[in-house]
Amino acid sequence: MKIATWNINGVRARIENLKAWLKNAEPDVACLQEIKSVNEAFPAEALDGSGYNISLHGEKGFNGVAILSKRPIEDVLIGLPGDDADVQARYIEAAISGDNGIVRVASIYLPNGNPLGSEKFPYKLSWMDRLIAHARDRLSLEEPLVLAGDYNVIPTPRDAKHPENWTDDALFQPESRAKLRELEALGLTEAVRACHPEDEVFTFWDYQGGAWQKNNGIRIDHILLSPQATDRLVRVGIDKDVRAWEKPSDHVPVWVELTD
Repeated sequence: MKIATWNINGVRARIENLKAWLKNAEPDVACLQEIKSVNEAFPAEALDGSGYNISLHGEKGFNGVAILSKRPIEDVLIGLPGDDADVQARYIEAAISGDNGIVRVASIYLPNGNPLGSEKFPYKLSWMDRLIAHARDRLSLEEPLVLAGDYNVIPTPRDAKHPENWTDDALFQPESRAKLRELEALGLTEAVRACHPEDEVFTFWDYQGGAWQKNNGIRIDHILLSPQATDRLVRVGIDKDVRAWEKPSDHVPVWVELTD
């Protein structure tokens, strides 16, 4: 089972890229972030014939997450539990049927948190606390769990080409990084680093300053696996070439393969 995550940065603007990538990469499950579309405006008709079932948690002009699956989608959870007043579309979770039972998959768009000193940074940290609590609950089920998405956290200095440029950014604050470590400490495996310990493994290149051409990237798109999913891990990949396509997202897809 191939499970991918991609912050697409506007699904209607990148629909042709999405179609091409789905055809080339053939993920069984694709988690999308920043679709920037309400459910009704999602261009589902463009994917007709692709074989994907679609579950959405959209928001007009901002945020928005989706799960696309070639397999049946069940037990869908819309929104991250823990704050009924939070209306931002940042979390969707579903059970995906496989040959050996279900794999529970979440598409996550964690808050950016900038600018520091505003209410956005405490919101980021409280959102991460809710994610930790929910992940702890899900791990108690002892089933394969895949938490995939744009976490908006640079885990360590080697996950940025120039870490010194991020010291005043919410993505690289000690508090953000500590929360991510706390999440992993529940027993989750960070798939990319488990398989690719080398330096300069990035998933995001800004549109400004020739970042892509200079490989001035950061790694903020992560896939965390429960022990039951880790036991089935075969390989991990980053589709870096997608960043060079016409009208690209500033993020690229990240994926894992699990035995079915």
